[in-house]
Amino acid sequence: MDEQLRYRLERGLTGRRSPRKSKHEAGGGRKAAGGRRLTAAEAEVAERLQKVMARAGVASRRHCEALIQAGRVTVNGQVVTQLGTKVVPGKDVIEVDGRPLGTPETKVYVMLNKPKGYVSTLYDPQGRPKVIDLLGDEVAQRVYPVGRLDFDTEGLLLLTNDGDLAHGLMHPSRMVKKTYIVKVRGVPGPAKLRALQEGIELEDGPTAPAEVKMLDVRPPNSATLSVRIHEGRNRQVRRMFAALGHEVIHLRRTTLGPLKLGDLSVGEWRYLTDQEVADLYRAAGLRLGGRPRRAGRR
Repeated sequence: MDEQLRYRLERGLTGRRSPRKSKHEAGGGRKAAGGRRLTAAEAEVAERLQKVMARAGVASRRHCEALIQAGRVTVNGQVVTQLGTKVVPGKDVIEVDGRPLGTPETKVYVMLNKPKGYVSTLYDPQGRPKVIDLLGDEVAQRVYPVGRLDFDTEGLLLLTNDGDLAHGLMHPSRMVKKTYIVKVRGVPGPAKLRALQEGIELEDGPTAPAEVKMLDVRPPNSATLSVRIHEGRNRQVRRMFAALGHEVIHLRRTTLGPLKLGDLSVGEWRYLTDQEVADLYRAAGLRLGGRPRRAGRR
């Protein structure tokens, strides 16, 4: 008997046309790593590669995307560079730089009061001190910074291996606000304060309106202000004041969403409380466990 006919007879497919499968039943219309198409069962549990990597503590989801695009990730022995690739956790073998992806680590959340003179990256080609050096050997898990503070900026920096939370906090749609205490050379007048509140034109486009409060004035030499923004562009606060003709003398971040630096000393760190983690999840638009919160619920 013809093998194709036998196959159809065994599955009751002769004499009628099989119903058209929906994209969801056919694996969401996507192929898994290696070009194979996901089965219906696999489609139920398949996740984007970068999300699985982030949850396993490799890095933030954005950094995981960069690793994929750089060709440093393989799935089942094949290099994967497409960000839409889906994998089945526990079935597909994922390797980063030749090292197998481990099981998801226990989630860790650390708040650090970053000093000046440290970079917020895990690797620095110039060999400068890194913020993770301040943790020593006390944090067993591989954590990474959520966002960055530049080399000369102090203040609140969150480090975690929770990729879902990191992604949510940094996503522009969540508009998670950060507060900075800024000391500048000279004293910005009312017109310049209004410009900050309305948005400053920078080389990469206008900034979103900022919340600005004058805290201390020492004419004509300096002023200290509180600035609250939700954007996270490179050196944004410094560039905003530079555009107004004021050099930033000192810059410190004091809040990240609901998280407050408090009296944590410069260079010191601590683990977050369960309540602080829950508050950050809410700010990131997530429920504990990484699932998005329903629209309309905050």
